[in-house]
Amino acid sequence: MWATFLFWRVHIPPRLGALIFTATLFLYNLDSVLPYKHGQQPGLSKRKQWMRGHRRELLGLAAVAGLIAAGLFLTDARLSITLFLGHLGAISVLYSMPLVKYNRRWWALRDLPLLKVFLIGYVWAAVTVWIPALYLGRGLQEPVVLILFGRRFLFILALAFVFDIRDYTKDRLTGTRTFPGVFGIQATKLLALAALTTAALLVPPGTPAGHDFVLLMPLLAAAAVIWFAEESRPDYYFALLTDGVMLVQFLAVWWASTGVAARLL
Repeated sequence: MWATFLFWRVHIPPRLGALIFTATLFLYNLDSVLPYKHGQQPGLSKRKQWMRGHRRELLGLAAVAGLIAAGLFLTDARLSITLFLGHLGAISVLYSMPLVKYNRRWWALRDLPLLKVFLIGYVWAAVTVWIPALYLGRGLQEPVVLILFGRRFLFILALAFVFDIRDYTKDRLTGTRTFPGVFGIQATKLLALAALTTAALLVPPGTPAGHDFVLLMPLLAAAAVIWFAEESRPDYYFALLTDGVMLVQFLAVWWASTGVAARLL
């Protein structure tokens, strides 16, 4: 989200940044402590085992973050009058929340066949592109906003495929139909690389000359992570390296926005 504000050469509003940070902290920790998940197949990694061993602390962290996010949301008139954040919050909560019980197991939105990666891509792109656009009074149908959204959606979508590769065995054991389980891991990698290639072609209007190469760096880093992704990789490959590509994207935009890239190129 900060990268999007940098693209428009506007300082990120601290209140909005705090809202998105605490809301994200709340949702991701809530996902890790849901009771029905602890009745599923035993954890297949040390990460899952650690989450189970620290469930009480994670629940407390989620509660504190949720209260702060709710307070920031309800006390900002500009945000509280729009339903936009509400629909993103609903998708995010229902993503992991058990909705229906079928064939002796609970199903959430993420369990619907092949839907998981698209939900992740949409919510992340909407939060990091459309919310800044709305905050700055820009229309969501503006060409620059649409191209930024498409580029961000495809970037996050490609990274989401990596986590499906990580969860390949677990998803098969729980009956969740994902792209690696249906089409195979190699085909999933090729699809993710195709998404990155399309993202590279979406250059937003107003991008200064010479910045194209700088903005390609996070896409190239993501391509390398995707190509070498395997289910047997350690947790740090996914939790730090794959997620860290998003920080590379921010640093690339920040570097380009400071004018350093233009002087070097």
